[in-house]
Amino acid sequence: MGVPKVRCPTCQRELAWSDEFPFRPFCSERCKMVDLGAWFAEERKVPGEAADLMSGEEGSEPRD
Repeated sequence: MGVPKVRCPTCQRELAWSDEFPFRPFCSERCKMVDLGAWFAEERKVPGEAADLMSGEEGSEPRD
């Protein structure tokens, strides 16, 4: 059984899941940073209901 192959989530380049690619699952630091920028720009989201951080519900108050 060989080394598993994956596709870079950003550019779709196929790469081996090995120490040869230290930024895995990304093929490079550039692809990793492009993906991070997309999260910051809210182009990517985790599905689910938005959390209401200002609702005042129990457990949502800031700690001292």
